[in-house]
Amino acid sequence: MQKNIIIVLVAVVVFGGGGFYVGMKYDQSKTATASQNRSAQFAGRNGGGQRMAGQNGGFNGGEILSKDDKSITLKLRDGGSKIVFYSASTSVLKNATGTAQDLIIGEQITVAGQANQDGSINAESIQIRPSLPSSPAK
Repeated sequence: MQKNIIIVLVAVVVFGGGGFYVGMKYDQSKTATASQNRSAQFAGRNGGGQRMAGQNGGFNGGEILSKDDKSITLKLRDGGSKIVFYSASTSVLKNATGTAQDLIIGEQITVAGQANQDGSINAESIQIRPSLPSSPAK
């Protein structure tokens, strides 16, 4: 009788411990997969959220190269450029609400909007950003 109790206790410990270990490994694999899915969601399928946002409209930032009454040409941080179309309904943001006259060549801006098939952007808002001070050389 005692022999049967010992066998049952050993079996419970072995199977309970094994089940616990397998459950922990399963949970770790689910957590890793969920983490990878979140990373892919934020990074985009094209290798980076910044590039994906730029290709699909989203946010684009850079320096104004040229301007007319309906568009600006934006020099991107990666050296490329984008044509950005705006209208009277496009918000131009700065510390105070601005207008299209506040879009000055050489200004740093961030554009949010929808991309067109030709790569240009229809701006929903344009934010004028202050120039960042240069970091001192080390």
